[in-house]
Amino acid sequence: MESHSSISIFSIIPFALLLTSIAVFPLFFNHFWEQNKNKLIIALTLSVPTVIYLFTNNLGDKLFESIAFDYLPFIVLLGSLFTITGGIYLSGDIEAKPTVNSLFLLTGAGLASFIGTTGAAMLLIRPLLQTNKERKHKVHTILFFIALVANCGGLLTPLGDPPLFMMYLRGASFIWFFNLLPFWLLTNGMLLLVYFFVETYLHKKESPQALLLDKENIRPIKVEGKLNFVWLIGIVLSVAFLNEQYLPFIKLNEYYKFIREGTIIAMAILSLLLTPNLTRASNNFTWEPIKEVAYLFLGIFITMVPCLLYLEYNAKTLGVTSTSQFYYFTGLLSSFLDNTPTAVTFHSLALGLGEVSGNMVAGIPQSLLEAICVAAVFFGSMTYIGNGPNFMVKAVAEENNVKMPSFFGYMFKFSLIVLLPIFIIVELLLL
Repeated sequence: MESHSSISIFSIIPFALLLTSIAVFPLFFNHFWEQNKNKLIIALTLSVPTVIYLFTNNLGDKLFESIAFDYLPFIVLLGSLFTITGGIYLSGDIEAKPTVNSLFLLTGAGLASFIGTTGAAMLLIRPLLQTNKERKHKVHTILFFIALVANCGGLLTPLGDPPLFMMYLRGASFIWFFNLLPFWLLTNGMLLLVYFFVETYLHKKESPQALLLDKENIRPIKVEGKLNFVWLIGIVLSVAFLNEQYLPFIKLNEYYKFIREGTIIAMAILSLLLTPNLTRASNNFTWEPIKEVAYLFLGIFITMVPCLLYLEYNAKTLGVTSTSQFYYFTGLLSSFLDNTPTAVTFHSLALGLGEVSGNMVAGIPQSLLEAICVAAVFFGSMTYIGNGPNFMVKAVAEENNVKMPSFFGYMFKFSLIVLLPIFIIVELLLL
């Protein structure tokens, strides 16, 4: 039997291959990758060597913990948020002025922390596109929407972005994430300011005919499926209060934790039962996006187990110790791989450093946890593949005849020249 401290580095290969597949297949084998069953086949195929390795080295308990206490809560939360927000439909077409579009983005950034970046993005992207339908210059609005609503807005609660929920499961309290408010305000404030100047400039370049058409075609914003906001509040309260901090008896048995998951599932079921099918149809609601997440993350949560163990037991030899190193390394990997396993990986690395003095949160120094959370959430916006909603927003925009930049075009025309300087300023001022 191998001791934990001598986890073979070769056991990390399936995890690396799976993350590489998620990054590469949409770009080069898109037709194959569109089929969710193919994602499941790849996830399970790469999981098999890991399962064999863990059981032959008496580490099956670590695999069970990953599935039961990480994957299940993760997929229950995401699935329920997806189900409930899919029952809220916004329609309408208001005048696409710089102030109106900026207000759309600000609203989305605020909602993202409480209904998730995916929920906020899917709720607002269609009414935003409808509002800007008459405009010629609208690609920049979608790019800033990806940055603000699909990523940077989701920093203030564990519901906002999956990496934060994983840190919550590792011991950070619900209210601890409000400590990240200065990061949220600085980043989203700078992004909105830049957007407003760009939008004001491009609005002036619109033809008089386009602006007249935009002014004449007005339909008030209308919300259907309002009852779903009650179920969303139920999920927020479940994550905030159904835990050891407020229910000490949960410590008696680790399975009592699933009271939270049971309540969250109940909210999703109520949404399904009480939302008219027509409302979901208006949203083009299907189960395919959440199936994709469920299949891929099953593979991720299995194959990442040896990687997390390896990092935890070899952290002191890897040379990543400072807050800025954690910020930029987490950010770099979150840009090109999925930001959820990246955050969990660097949390394990921080645990392995063995620090016990100072202000500790989730078993690691608060400064390191802040760096990991902020980088995972913000840098997920650096590419289309950094965070799940990015590709979804791109797809919906293209359905509506908006010509979006290519994978590398997005980076060179937007993220490297707009986002990266802002993220560097954030690190210099706040970390």
